[in-house]
Amino acid sequence: MLTIKDKTFVPFITSESIQARIQELAEQINQEYAGKQPLLVVILNGAFLFAADLAKHLTVPCEITFLRVSSYKGTESTGQLKEILGLTESIIDRDLIVIEDIVDTGKTLHDICNQLQAQKPASLTIATLLYKPEALQKPLDLHYVGFEIENRFVLGYGLDYDGLGRNTPDILVLE
Repeated sequence: MLTIKDKTFVPFITSESIQARIQELAEQINQEYAGKQPLLVVILNGAFLFAADLAKHLTVPCEITFLRVSSYKGTESTGQLKEILGLTESIIDRDLIVIEDIVDTGKTLHDICNQLQAQKPASLTIATLLYKPEALQKPLDLHYVGFEIENRFVLGYGLDYDGLGRNTPDILVLE
């Protein structure tokens, strides 16, 4: 159990389960991207741990870049994308793997993917650690999904509550 500010969180997904699933996703990416050199587009801040652990298991040559966006305030999505830090390299004719921590409404990721597709990449796939199918409001093709979860607020392993809790190795759920 962990209390942050006014909220209490309880265990949900162990760090061991997370690491095992990341290994499986990496093996799938290694097979599907054999002979290619994907660009990993990591959505900050939440996906940094997932991306780092995933990259450690990738054997295909790859590059990593970061986008920093925000659409959350407290435990609720604002529904409005605020791009803070964007791409600095060309993505024309590149194979992109967008790495996200969690997909719930899908609004933020939908907007990001539209912006990236406008720059004419060769391909674009999405890898997300967590996916809340009940919350999805925008159509997304999620190619790599770590865990499908119920529509509850989660914390840890990069996910935060008002900036806190990202450094928890397990994923916790709001009690």
